Amino acid sequence: MEATAVSADGTGIAITRTGSGPPVVLVDGAMCHREFGPSADLAARLAPDFTVHAYDRRGRGGSGDSAPYAVEREVDDLRAVIAAAGGSACVYGVSSGGILALEAAARGAAIDRLAVFEPPLPGPGLAGDAAAELAPRLAALVADDRRGEAVELFQTSIGVPQEMVTSMRGAPFRPGLEAIAHTLVYDLTVTGAALPGRYASVAAPALVLRSEDTSAGLAASARALAEAVPGALLRALPGHFHEVAPEELAPVIAAFFKG
Repeated sequence: MEATAVSADGTGIAITRTGSGPPVVLVDGAMCHREFGPSADLAARLAPDFTVHAYDRRGRGGSGDSAPYAVEREVDDLRAVIAAAGGSACVYGVSSGGILALEAAARGAAIDRLAVFEPPLPGPGLAGDAAAELAPRLAALVADDRRGEAVELFQTSIGVPQEMVTSMRGAPFRPGLEAIAHTLVYDLTVTGAALPGRYASVAAPALVLRSEDTSAGLAASARALAEAVPGALLRALPGHFHEVAPEELAPVIAAFFKG
């Protein structure tokens, strides 16, 4: 079922609902939306037990946008999706989407339980000074309509091996990545503002997930976050760099959301 939530600034946020049960909201990371990325598979695996709400973050897919960009606007978007889901929900966020979910929880959003996967906090990931330096370079490339270069700059900056970057140039999903290249600046803005101490006020029960074979930096980031959020659990799952298969994630997330 397709739906639209209206954010505080009037921006329409496109949502796909699947399944039946308590509401769950999925928050994508960089370069992902409802039509590209792991959310659709994960939603299908959670649908037997939950009503899953996957949405396009602003500037992506079927959602609108409004300038200037601000993290607060994306927090408002998530609040609007939660409201459309019934007023409160369990939330799962990936990478920068995990930081966005943490920001919303810290600001009092109606999040019942919160699970995040490898949010890149300052130091081990792209954040702070690194994000501040990279964001204008990406924005300039997009403004010059060099979106492919922007995508590759972002990929190499987060540690994607050069051979993978090269192999993806001719991939069928490449045009989709270039279409949302402008939102990479949004993701850098989200990660650049993240500090573990900001999340000491998160009241929702929280689960921090990482891959067993992720980078040392992202593993350290997950550990720092689990220590910062009161009572948070930390769990490593079989996987690769910044990735765990939906069939591994779904049962863990479902069990945590069921309490």
